[in-house]
Amino acid sequence: MDTDITTNSFNPSCTPHWEKLHQYSINSGHLNIARMLKQNPGRAEQLRVQWQGFYFDYAKSLIDDASLAELFSLAEASPLKQCMAAMTSGATINRSEGRPVLHCALRDPDNFDIDVDGGNVGQSVKDSLQKIADFSARIRSGQWLGSTGKAITDVINIGIGGSDLGPKMVCQALQQYAQQGINCHFISNVDGAEILSLTQRLNAETTLVIITSKTFTTQETLLNAKTALAWLQEKLGLAQPQNSPHVIGITANTGNAQEYGIPAEQIVEFGTWVGGRYSLWSGVGLAIAISIGYEAFEELLAGAKAMDEHFFNAEYAQNIPVILALLSIWYNNFLGAQSCAVIPYCERLTHLPTYLQQLEMESNGKSVNQNGEALGYNSGGVIWGQPGTNGQHAFFQLLHQGTHLIPVQFIGAVNDDLSNDEHHQVLLQNMLAQGAALMLGSEQADAPGYAHYPGNRPSTTLLMDKLTPFNCGALIALYEHKVFAEGVLWGINSFDQWGVELGKKIAKQLAKDSDNGNWDASTKQLLKLLSKGSK
Repeated sequence: MDTDITTNSFNPSCTPHWEKLHQYSINSGHLNIARMLKQNPGRAEQLRVQWQGFYFDYAKSLIDDASLAELFSLAEASPLKQCMAAMTSGATINRSEGRPVLHCALRDPDNFDIDVDGGNVGQSVKDSLQKIADFSARIRSGQWLGSTGKAITDVINIGIGGSDLGPKMVCQALQQYAQQGINCHFISNVDGAEILSLTQRLNAETTLVIITSKTFTTQETLLNAKTALAWLQEKLGLAQPQNSPHVIGITANTGNAQEYGIPAEQIVEFGTWVGGRYSLWSGVGLAIAISIGYEAFEELLAGAKAMDEHFFNAEYAQNIPVILALLSIWYNNFLGAQSCAVIPYCERLTHLPTYLQQLEMESNGKSVNQNGEALGYNSGGVIWGQPGTNGQHAFFQLLHQGTHLIPVQFIGAVNDDLSNDEHHQVLLQNMLAQGAALMLGSEQADAPGYAHYPGNRPSTTLLMDKLTPFNCGALIALYEHKVFAEGVLWGINSFDQWGVELGKKIAKQLAKDSDNGNWDASTKQLLKLLSKGSK
């Protein structure tokens, strides 16, 4: 293995390809998407990828053949292929935390017969999957009984970050497959109004609490768990509710979970090499398996595995995650776009933009390279969005007539069993219309300025044949690999999140010594107001 992958950082700005792209961007004023499509009848055919049940169209991108070819050359000159191999071999590519990055093993344990931290990765994944299969089957069949002998009807998943966003997003996306009679609820925010209002609506006798924390030290998660356990104790008269059948723990630190009081047989373990935002495929996805069933959960894993194979094996010009990453770099580093809108035309994908915010912004929101040196160029941009058609009546005004360049990623499903033809056709027609309108704009000689649409606004469109567990898994994995490819091309570590730690540290300090006078004048004043409000 090339040692440069784990010891040195790739600097794209030192390559001739970066300089050529810079020159192309200086002269990018001639780029007109509609004109390029008209002058080149084959553009729509050239700038698209068909893969299994997916159709990816990027013909409406603000890029010409020369710039796109240079981006592919940049990818070829980068260590992307070596980094793919390093990731799947168990190399320590998360250098700042000294960890390998093996979330791909979670959906393909048979091909990860490697030892990490004294244990076999493939076998540990199989053991975890067996527990997920067993727990979910018993809960869904009514065999998992609470302390009073009643079957479970409600599951409270308590976690934060990836321990919440992933399973919540997938359960919402695949609600069509959810079992009637079992409701999954998700609590993440430390705002007590959420957990307290939820428990008021539930029956403790038929409620299962899943506490998900990689370290079992996460402040927000443990505070919400404390409140949930107090509720179980009050309603059921349990001296130690965490030792009852009403609680399951999911963690990479089984010692801490057992010290907390959860029996070993009610703990699902995952490896320390599983990053939080890549963890829904692990025991963290237990709520998913409870909701949609273990067979559908396996289909979710199979879709992700298939996308892994596409990413690792497809040529870059036919590789959807790589193309999305290169377009992101083109817009971010050369055309000055600071954000990207992700617009799913599917209400069940409501949580996808929020999920992608964490995946992309926590992964690539970095200002130093792998060696801790300041970057001389921009890295991760801002990800935002919400489902269409609602967005059309909110922020699309800015997309069409605002002063910012904001590439848009449209996502839709060709078929939808939960809708009907009339609704679904109108939905997808709106999606296609928005892409066309952003590109074409509108200018009439006698129209006032406020009626002018400049057009030439870029977008991509990703269509699935249907939102199935398989396609949902592939979609999520697609974005995982897009983020990874971006990180390699920017020369940064996409798998740590040190920026999250400082706020946690200061919050703990404030809790311990809010009155010691060492805080700045603004913080002191705010603390004083909070102190008065709590009395």
